[in-house]
Amino acid sequence: MNQAPLSGTEQAWAALGGDPALLAHLGSSAHLGTVGSDGLLPARLPVMELARSAVAVCSLAAAELAARRTGRPVPRVRIDDGAVATAFTSERHLRIDGRAATTFAPLSRFWRTADGWVRTHANYPHHRARLLATLGLPADTPDDLAVDTAAASFAGRPSDEIERTVYAAGGLAVAARTPGQWAADPRGAALAGTPLVGRDRIDHATVRRTAALTGEPLLPAAGLRVLDLTRVIAGPVATRTLALLGADVLRIDAPQLPESPDAHSDTGFGKRSVELDLAGRSGRAAFDGLLADADVVVIGYRPGSVERFGLTPRSLAARRPGLVIGRLSAWGHGPWARQRGFDSLVQVATGIASVEAAGPGGPPGALPAQALDHGTGYLLAAAVLRALTEQHDEGGSRLVTLSLARTAAWLLDELPAHREPDEDADTETAADPSYGPEKWLTETDGPLGRLRHALPPVAFDGAPADWSRPPGPLGADATAWLKA
Repeated sequence: MNQAPLSGTEQAWAALGGDPALLAHLGSSAHLGTVGSDGLLPARLPVMELARSAVAVCSLAAAELAARRTGRPVPRVRIDDGAVATAFTSERHLRIDGRAATTFAPLSRFWRTADGWVRTHANYPHHRARLLATLGLPADTPDDLAVDTAAASFAGRPSDEIERTVYAAGGLAVAARTPGQWAADPRGAALAGTPLVGRDRIDHATVRRTAALTGEPLLPAAGLRVLDLTRVIAGPVATRTLALLGADVLRIDAPQLPESPDAHSDTGFGKRSVELDLAGRSGRAAFDGLLADADVVVIGYRPGSVERFGLTPRSLAARRPGLVIGRLSAWGHGPWARQRGFDSLVQVATGIASVEAAGPGGPPGALPAQALDHGTGYLLAAAVLRALTEQHDEGGSRLVTLSLARTAAWLLDELPAHREPDEDADTETAADPSYGPEKWLTETDGPLGRLRHALPPVAFDGAPADWSRPPGPLGADATAWLKA
């Protein structure tokens, strides 16, 4: 007798090491306690299944931790597809004093090459300058001239050669591949057989940091302190979720690295922000002082970036026994482990963009949301919450590891599709005409202005409806934990 394939929620919960019996708190329907429509986030690939599953397991992990810390029953979890779809496109809905956020720069786009397509990413000034340097252009070249020069140059060059040249210069360019080509490539093959969520116990210290909760409110992460060393979307989504659930989240940025103000306006809710130069003695001393009282460290920089400051998982755990560490990267294991990467580039490299192309001969496509970023962000938050539950029970320092590329493999190869497409038919899924995001948007006044933003999709009985504070300017807060 054939066994029914596991839903995305069941797959993700198993990857997190969760007790399958707790899935009953999500209900027993095909969508595991969700309400909504399959017409949201329309795509050829099961993007809505990914989004729904990531938020569902994050909500369940939060409910489980709340129950463990309070001694109460696990709260009921119910996920609304409209809230999930709106949150997964939060940067598109963001308004700052009525102004729409800037998402992609003119040089972040697809380019026709001699043998296919390549995608570049140049949202940050230093990445733009390095891309222009490979074209023989100065950093202050106007966008229109830069676009024309790049188009002419790339049209006569092979995609792989462009990829190698730009990466060697410190920029970002990725050749478009099919899923089969990525699977056969050493970079893709390195991910085969690796878990969606890496889970390791670093030591066997008996230190338990996740104390019991008494009184009100009983948010799962109340009283916990999180050092947030993340940027852009995926990592900040994870730490924004931990802040929603009651943690004191302190984001740390290097003063010399630029960050998108709009991205921070979208993902900075509930957090505070400081600038520390870890290359300097005073910055390292300040970090050490914060680490001494931290419960969680979340790192979203590419491997090697923070290790040079001595911030390896084992070093962090040795200095703060009982610590939970979350690690996120673009490419995961293998030859590209230390390379820079973003959601849009991972979509192109892994073959997602080729699957989502509008038709043969045209440019590659894109998912209806930066689903690898958002999905991995909620999975990372869920992994940290589950590690906190295990730490509450058993002590010990924990490490959880995720990557955008491994989430891409989940989407391409493992998540159940809603239907079997006919190769000769138009396989695009129609959008739900009844969906409108207004129900899941709100407005908040704060130091950055009046923000229209998406409400959090994480939901369980007793969950907060919104964040406790709006985002403030990067680096504007005191380098200290809030007083208990």
